[in-house]
Amino acid sequence: MEQVTNWGRWGDDDELGALNLLTPERVRAGAAAVTTGKVYGLGIPIQATGVPLMDYRGTPLRLTLMNESDDGRFAVYGAADGTGAHEDVLVFASHTTSHMDALCHVYEEHHHYNGVAAAEMKTNTGAGRLGIEKVGAFAGRGVMLDFPRLQGVPWLEPGTMLTAADFEAAEEAQDVTVGAGDIVLARTGYLDFWFAEAPDLPFEQPGIGMEAATWLADRDVVAVGCDNAAVEVIPFDGNDFLAVHKELLVRRGVYMLEFLNLSELAADECYTGLLSVGPLKVTGATGSPVNPIFVG
Repeated sequence: MEQVTNWGRWGDDDELGALNLLTPERVRAGAAAVTTGKVYGLGIPIQATGVPLMDYRGTPLRLTLMNESDDGRFAVYGAADGTGAHEDVLVFASHTTSHMDALCHVYEEHHHYNGVAAAEMKTNTGAGRLGIEKVGAFAGRGVMLDFPRLQGVPWLEPGTMLTAADFEAAEEAQDVTVGAGDIVLARTGYLDFWFAEAPDLPFEQPGIGMEAATWLADRDVVAVGCDNAAVEVIPFDGNDFLAVHKELLVRRGVYMLEFLNLSELAADECYTGLLSVGPLKVTGATGSPVNPIFVG
């Protein structure tokens, strides 16, 4: 590939990508960024209505597997009358509402990160390499950059593309510096806009462009999260479908977190802290719902 990549940087068989940057020292730096101890859950609910959903991913379903109508089902185990359990079956796409992309989510020129062939993804068994289960769990210093606050607006207008200069201006305004091993959260205000206006999806959204994506990857960040549907601006920069996904996931091995609720962090002007992310270990999956925990 002609572009700058991280292919081979951590070995030809590497499946972790930028997670290799999260050394114990950088995790401790994340813990040291905690000041108030307030805990923020950045995930939004998984439900059939009232949240932004992509039509082709279907409607999330919570189905009752067992309830009080099954009273007596556990009598064989010694359950007394009136004692039972409620259980559910959950059916939803791996990229429903707040979620994390695996490195096998997007391919370019028929290849994923580190040269892994797109053909490694099978319909039945899933990804032979780079599946979300390879992530495990991670924690590090989270840095939230609030672009609506920078511009003095409640949210960025649809289609607004964030540039490297915007990120540098936000750094200066918030007195923070994005560094190696950081998990960067870019607030556009899109979720606030969606909950206020409930527009149809997909449609124009603010987000980062290629220049900002390259700027972030050059800073050696581990992951980039946003409060929109794709982290990147829509329409796509240069009219190149998933341009930022290709730059971050495929070329650089930098993870992406989408549909994060950053409003409470913004209201508290909480810009740095310890961020912990634990995707579901679904073998061969291209992504997973997440509820990242930010400790300010």
